[in-house]
Amino acid sequence: MAKETSIPSAGPARNVLNVSYLRGVDLHNSPTNVDLSRSPDAPNMIRDVPGKVRKRMGYESQAVLLGRINGAWLLDTVHGEKKLIHAGTALYELTEDGPVSVYNEMADHRSTGWQIGGKLYLLDGTHFLKYGPEEDEDGQVSWKIAEVSQSAYVPTVIINRDPSGGGTAYEPVNMLSDKWIDSFLSDGSSTEYQLSFGDLDDTPVTGQQLQEDGSWKDLTENTDFTVDRKTGKVTFKSAPGKSPVTGQDNIKLTASKDRSESREKIEHCTVSTLFGVAGASDRLFLTGNNQWPNYDWYSQMNDPTFFGDTWYSMLGQDSSKIVGYSVVGDRLAAHKDRAEDGRNVFLRTGQLTDGKAAFPVTGALQGEGAASSYSFGYLGTEPLFLTPLGVYAISPTDITGERYTQSRSFYINPAILEAGDLSDAFAFVYKDFYLLALGSKIFILDGLQKTYERGTPYSSYQYECYVWNVAARVLWEWDGALWFGTTDGKVFRFFTDPTSGMSYSDDGQAITAWWDMADFDGNSFYRNKTIRMFCMRLAAAPATSVVLKAQVRGIWTELRRVMSKARYFVFSEITFSKFTFSTDTTPKTIVQKIKVKKVDKTRFRLENREKNEPFGIYEISLEFTESGRYKR
Repeated sequence: MAKETSIPSAGPARNVLNVSYLRGVDLHNSPTNVDLSRSPDAPNMIRDVPGKVRKRMGYESQAVLLGRINGAWLLDTVHGEKKLIHAGTALYELTEDGPVSVYNEMADHRSTGWQIGGKLYLLDGTHFLKYGPEEDEDGQVSWKIAEVSQSAYVPTVIINRDPSGGGTAYEPVNMLSDKWIDSFLSDGSSTEYQLSFGDLDDTPVTGQQLQEDGSWKDLTENTDFTVDRKTGKVTFKSAPGKSPVTGQDNIKLTASKDRSESREKIEHCTVSTLFGVAGASDRLFLTGNNQWPNYDWYSQMNDPTFFGDTWYSMLGQDSSKIVGYSVVGDRLAAHKDRAEDGRNVFLRTGQLTDGKAAFPVTGALQGEGAASSYSFGYLGTEPLFLTPLGVYAISPTDITGERYTQSRSFYINPAILEAGDLSDAFAFVYKDFYLLALGSKIFILDGLQKTYERGTPYSSYQYECYVWNVAARVLWEWDGALWFGTTDGKVFRFFTDPTSGMSYSDDGQAITAWWDMADFDGNSFYRNKTIRMFCMRLAAAPATSVVLKAQVRGIWTELRRVMSKARYFVFSEITFSKFTFSTDTTPKTIVQKIKVKKVDKTRFRLENREKNEPFGIYEISLEFTESGRYKR
């Protein structure tokens, strides 16, 4: 029994139960074994302040789009901001006048995106897109979206190259670009220059030659040289002269070769994160390509248009795929779905080796594999993710300093695992809560309330939990408010003012919420109990009410309807059908005489189903007597 809950003796016949601290739900234990500070069933309730609960706020419609909602982002630049929503195969901007289509060729798949350098980079499993403001020569700004490959960085692969070959490797081939540059130091007599690769495509080869004044002269195919595309040999009509600067390359040739297979490795990724050297957030890491399940790739620093063909890692075996990422201090944790020996989390650091970025594996953690690529979030500084056994965290031990995974959702694990396909779960951290949308529910972990649970000895603590009856596919935050999108293209925004009665409806419909007490069986479970008094302290509001019910021998019975005792008068929210003269805004103590007679146990429910009514519970108490052995 909780520390805050007591059943002291109040005389030879009368007993008092008082529950002064209300935590969260417990859907793991049977109602008989649930701590009295928790509820075995409390839909649509949430923590108000630690120890007190209230009905969640509702939401209102913002848009209806074509297709399921796959993602949402805020692109904030010096040229303004854009609120973007991916629905079906289209990308929309949500304006004050409604949604406006920006792009209509996206894949109907959950998308992931990051703002880097004033541009939004989006992955949908088929395309890698860049969206943002572009400024022309006249300074005019227009917003454009296109495949990243159309403006991908063109690397200089070789420098100090002799006309016949050789040279020094400078940059890797860009997986997103067909083009590359070879930089030559001419000898003044050779007319044939060998490129690094053959089998060129039909894109014209271009060139530049360094001049005496330091400028570069453009050279064109079939005017200054010819190209053998099969062998990659460029033949100049006349031999380029020696470099005007001793030892400095003076010929640059830009050629193109089909690299669509390499490009698809990046474009077909579905999972991304930002990480870099010493834990910086300056490189885009990608994975989730089903053809390469245990591979990931990373970009150039602050340039997602450049993915070198040598910048990749292969983590574990291809029998298990990389599902997602967590950043743990200065390390990147890559989570896999399963492994034969249980090492499902690979840790890497970012460091400079010979002046180049490298991300070596520094260890692997024993623990559960991740179940959803979209379930990763940080509650405070703790990385959370969904596994086939519930929500887990990566945490350091107190003794050795090593890291391992721990369960954090003990109280709602059965409900999570029964809610639907775990791979479809979507998580988002809003304020102090980790929200996991799955099926028709949102499961919530409260970062402000932690409790040690004896039933999970290998976890240092559990978060208190709640469950909402909200069918969300994607969650996000705009302007301080929580938003969500649905599988049928609807976009909603949750209200943010808990004191306003207008915040308590779901798009015009009443919110059904209640708080069940754990099964109450008195001091001796085998004796008859008669409950004569039920007391509750409720949060006051201009319009609020409560229905008190009791479950006796498996049947729910309504005991009392308290419609006005917790209300107070405020002119701005006057409702004549709920009018009261009280101006007391402090929590209201409500005492109800009841009679639940000769039961071995009972469960009480405090319920509110009214539209536009807040509903908060601060404390619960009841008086009862025990006499004789229970016979039934």
